[in-house]
Amino acid sequence: MTRPLTVMLVAAEASGDALGAGLARALKARLGDHAVRFVGVGGAKMAAEGIQSPFDIAQLSIIGILESVKAYPRAMARLKDTLALADREKPDVAVLIDSWGFNIRLAHALRRQNPALPLVKYVAPQVWAYRPGRARGLAKAVDLLLSIQPMDKPFFDRAGLDSVFVGNSALAKDFSRADPARLRTAIGLSPDDPVLLVLPGSRPSEIERVMPVFEDAVRRLKDARPNLAVVVPAASTVAESVKAQVAGWPFRAHVIEDEALKDDAMVAGTVALACSGTVTTELALAGCPMVVGYRTGAVTYGLLKLLFKPRWVTLLNIAAGKAVAPEYLQDALTGEALAKAVAVRLDNPALRRDQAAEQSAALDRMGRGMPDPSEAAADALIAFLARARPA
Repeated sequence: MTRPLTVMLVAAEASGDALGAGLARALKARLGDHAVRFVGVGGAKMAAEGIQSPFDIAQLSIIGILESVKAYPRAMARLKDTLALADREKPDVAVLIDSWGFNIRLAHALRRQNPALPLVKYVAPQVWAYRPGRARGLAKAVDLLLSIQPMDKPFFDRAGLDSVFVGNSALAKDFSRADPARLRTAIGLSPDDPVLLVLPGSRPSEIERVMPVFEDAVRRLKDARPNLAVVVPAASTVAESVKAQVAGWPFRAHVIEDEALKDDAMVAGTVALACSGTVTTELALAGCPMVVGYRTGAVTYGLLKLLFKPRWVTLLNIAAGKAVAPEYLQDALTGEALAKAVAVRLDNPALRRDQAAEQSAALDRMGRGMPDPSEAAADALIAFLARARPA
């Protein structure tokens, strides 16, 4: 019996977990369940596709210079675990998804461990925004790049790395089956109650730094609007931490973990208060106007201010060339500022409609409407393997 193709997928964060799950599904659809097997590191979505991670990826969901230094011993221990998995399972290809800090080290370590193993990076470092030298570093570490942003390819072409633009899976998210009435029924709301979505991030450091400020903002809003329903869709990587914090809030909030209800919530949301990240693209697809906040370590922020070229951090704002969704970063991230920005939108339906329309236009500039990115990534990987492993 022919040995199935063994694909190792490594995702260290919630967004990468979703990409890995999508790629696994697309590969199974093309090759057949019995012709491909998966091993690797991931979260709940990859686990649903049969990929059992040797550890909880929340241990690797790290952002910030000082945080990375503190977490270095733990990350290196998980790196050894991942190398041991590769040594034991003997994959035919390794696909390293996003998470630059962990996966670039893993790429070099895998190359030393097995020089013949084809290595693929899925999601490029944002060299168009800062640190363009990473393009050359990645070109030395892997054999193929699957890119999700159209601005990536020229940088990596110049570095000599074979790259394929597959599109952004966040842009392909389908909200056609989302039912806002189902969400309202599930949490006991009337059809007219305004809904504030609170999305505090998917990393432990984001929950630590961003969520307390979001709580302060929501408290101010609830004091003036007792009928405001607060819904907190929780990423699987931080769900327990989110639930523990929300349990201590002095007002009621509904934590949502079910994936279908999360989609319902995004469509039902009147306004969203969101941590910067992939979720901002999803909110725009759902038609929900948002206010964006973020805070990282002071040292990390100071360095990023020197290196980061775009004026905004939210992709839809970068695409639009203006702050379609207002951003409150670092010291500007206060409960008072967030509450004021959200309140203006809660009280002004015309402003909400205009912002939702501008968000939608930004999505078109980002490449909405392309073929399914997971399928494009699967096709690119299969074509690459056909060249790398000729019959």
